[in-house]
Formats: sequence, structure tokens, C-alpha cells
Amino acid sequence: MGDLIELGNTHIPLTTIALRLLLAAALGAAIGYDREIRNRPAGLRTHMLTAVAAAVFTVITLEVFHLARQIQPDGGFDPIRVVEAVTAGVAFLAAGTIIQSRGNVHGLTTGAAMWLTGAVGVAAGFGMYAIAVLTTLLALLILVAVSFIPIPTSGTPKPDIKTDQD
Repeated sequence: MGDLIELGNTHIPLTTIALRLLLAAALGAAIGYDREIRNRPAGLRTHMLTAVAAAVFTVITLEVFHLARQIQPDGGFDPIRVVEAVTAGVAFLAAGTIIQSRGNVHGLTTGAAMWLTGAVGVAAGFGMYAIAVLTTLLALLILVAVSFIPIPTSGTPKPDIKTDQD
């Protein structure tokens, strides 16, 4: 077993791991940039770190999966558990950006963007580049373009929800 755990001895080539982590950082930056220019609590660096963290947990999961297969080929190992753990962890961080004060709720879009950034990181970590890039493009479309669409309101806004852009 000592031979299996060496510095730089990975199932996935290190250049591929680097690409996955760099892609996660870049896509996290793209999503975080919108939050940054809108001066939201979780901006560029937070989204980048969230995406990279999700990607590295995913890459580690793949590495552990292959290591476990070498040690015990018939053993059961469920990599989906890490996806669940990343989702829960990012949701916890995102919830921290949501603030309720004086009957107004702030930070919902930022929290949702952080949660999505975690998903982008997981996709990048698994090497699902097209999914990661397409998800980021869709997120940017939602964050930027949708903010210009006038939303008609019917009646009066609810008193406990802030109606301006998040």
C-alpha cells in the first residue's frame, strides 16, 4: 500500500487535475465577478474559492475511488456521497450570505450563485468541462441579462421581501 500513496502518484494525470482546478477557478470567477461589481457580500474570491474547493473534493473523490479499487476491487465505494457533502457545505456557506433585517431579505441571489458555483466546481472536478462551461454561461445569462428584463408586479409587493435587484 505504501507504493500506492506517493507524492504525485495519481490516477488522473497532474496536468488534467491542474486543468480541472484552473477551469473551476476561472468559471467561479466569471460568476463571482457579477456579484463583485454589484458589491454583494460574496464576490469574486468567494466564488472562485467555492468552485475550486468543490473541484478539489471531486478530484480527491475520484482518486480515492481508484485507490480503493486497487486495494479492494470488489469493495463498494460511492463517490456520490462527496457530491452530497459538497452540496451541503456550499449550501451552508450560501445560507450565510442571506440576511433578514427589518422585514427585508437580502443575499438570495448571491447565495444561489454560490450554490451554483459549487456545482460548477463539481462538474469541473469530474472533468465534465462542457457541463461546467455551459452552466457558467447560463448563470451569467441569468445574472446579467435577466436583470434587464422588466418584471411586472401584480398588486402590492409583500412587506417582508425586498423587491429591488439582489
